[in-house]
Amino acid sequence: MLLQAATELIATEVRDYPEWHFGRSNYALWYIDVDQPELIEYLDEIQAQFSDLLLPNPQRQFHITIFVCGFLTSTIKQYDDDFQIQQLQQHIELIEALQFASFELEITQIDSFSSALFLQIKDKDHVLAQIRQQLTPTSNEIAALKYCPHITLGLYRQAWQSDVVLERIQRLPIKNIKIQVKKLTFGYYKAQILQGLLYPYRQIELG
Repeated sequence: MLLQAATELIATEVRDYPEWHFGRSNYALWYIDVDQPELIEYLDEIQAQFSDLLLPNPQRQFHITIFVCGFLTSTIKQYDDDFQIQQLQQHIELIEALQFASFELEITQIDSFSSALFLQIKDKDHVLAQIRQQLTPTSNEIAALKYCPHITLGLYRQAWQSDVVLERIQRLPIKNIKIQVKKLTFGYYKAQILQGLLYPYRQIELG
């Protein structure tokens, strides 16, 4: 949910979340690496300006989530948010069969969910929607009902008033930076490590 005026932020508690992971570790997703130096520098600058509001020392690389899969498993599904290896293979076959060409995205504006600061992504050719449409029949996405392509900049550490964030956002100039997407990555992060690293598992080069 996008941040509304005159509301409270949602603070992220720094702890393990066993009621979510039930002892499982590898939480998987399809994503796009953000690896352009100019864009990373810009993201670092924004992060620094909001550092007093965000949880410190995030390790997770900047990325654009395409599709949230769930907990990667090589065994039978025990929970609704398990994602089996054979489902991954189906995803790979579907994406490769369509032979997606490399494409371009663009950053638009700084924005916020109730729990996280982020940068909005414009997908004028709707390529992300096409990819997601191919993946949906083979697995139920474990995510919010409405997909919003973005780059997360950080999670909030306390439940401050939303106007504190919204006023800062309005004061910041926006840079127009295009993102060249040449590959899609399937990877995972360790569920027990808050804001932990992303580990690439399989990559698909685009034509």
